[in-house]
Amino acid sequence: MKLDYQEVGECPTEVQALWEKKLNVPCRTKVQWDKDQIHSALCQGVPKSRRGEVWLLLSQQYRLRHRLPQRQQPPETSYQDLLKQLTTQQHAILVDLGRTFPTHQYFSAQLGAGQLSLYNLLKAYSLLDTEVGYCQGISFVAGVLLLHMSEEQAFDTLKFLMYDLGLRRQYRPDMISLQIQMYQLSRLLHDYHRGLYSHLEEHEISPSLYAAPWFLTLFASQFPLGFVSRIFDLLFVQGTEVIFKVALCLLSNHEGEILECDSFESIVDYLKTTIPTLRQNQMEETITKALEMDISKQLHAYEVEYHVLQDEMVDAAPLSEESDRLERLEKTNAQLKKQNMDLLEKLQAARVKIQSLENSVESFLVRESQMKHMIRSLEQEKANYQKTIERMRSSLPADAADVEMTQLKMNSKTKAAEK
Repeated sequence: MKLDYQEVGECPTEVQALWEKKLNVPCRTKVQWDKDQIHSALCQGVPKSRRGEVWLLLSQQYRLRHRLPQRQQPPETSYQDLLKQLTTQQHAILVDLGRTFPTHQYFSAQLGAGQLSLYNLLKAYSLLDTEVGYCQGISFVAGVLLLHMSEEQAFDTLKFLMYDLGLRRQYRPDMISLQIQMYQLSRLLHDYHRGLYSHLEEHEISPSLYAAPWFLTLFASQFPLGFVSRIFDLLFVQGTEVIFKVALCLLSNHEGEILECDSFESIVDYLKTTIPTLRQNQMEETITKALEMDISKQLHAYEVEYHVLQDEMVDAAPLSEESDRLERLEKTNAQLKKQNMDLLEKLQAARVKIQSLENSVESFLVRESQMKHMIRSLEQEKANYQKTIERMRSSLPADAADVEMTQLKMNSKTKAAEK
């Protein structure tokens, strides 16, 4: 039930055998393996049934090579001790439970096993990391982990993603890290796909309007689970850089279609609704292209560039009256964009509801057709019986009907007398 998703690419038999060998090594948490061999195997695939164990293995390998400074390490509080405490984030977590993989069988039942495990995991993390607490998006990351491993394993793996790989920075209340990521993605588009960048700029569509959920949920809120799981595979080895690679590949693969959209609404709708509905071959192509990319130097340069620009803005002279007016207009424009996006999200939700209703109507129509067919069959059967009775009656002697009527009358009189 948990792993009910279609894989992106098949894991070759020899690679499955390699993973089995690695997973069965005694004291594997203390054995460092060849990094290139692990990366090569990961590029070829991971068996779905052992994916959770492979993720744990990859996190252990990372920790053997990299040690977080003491001040950056998470508190030592155990998972079970955290579950005994109360969290101020309870309401926000409960609200998001029903929004996290709502169509997946494991999470769909209200306060079922899946939702309870998800609540425990999110509650424990909100207590462990008080700076971040709970932020929308974390529930999808936690949900993907729970589909592949136990609660305690998922908790340890979530700590690895958030602290060791630095994912928690994008969930901090100031959201500065997320702003930097959006700037980096914009610069990647500018350098690699100038035409697409100019088209989006012309319609005032920044990455924050469509790519923020990709980063905050690691694509899990919108894309097929098999595709998301494959991204997680790469995340454990390549870190958050893989999110940029996949985002850039998705945009480049759909560049022609996006350029054909000629309005703000149509572009945003395409980015948020059409792109996530990937076909199997498109998912495989995206992962393959992402594996071939190397953008680490560019990402570092863009981050430095962002900080330089921020420093220049801070050091700039006080804004003039015209600048104040422009800022107010920009704020108003941002509010209008947000309202527009809210309406688009409501429209998207309505479309999903309409699709569901259309499916129900289609189901009812099929049942109606079946019932009509059954009625016609019964009517035909009834007609056949009537014809048979008529033939039987016509074959009886002429006085048989009188005898039958006489018998019926006698039976009626007998019943009346008995009363």
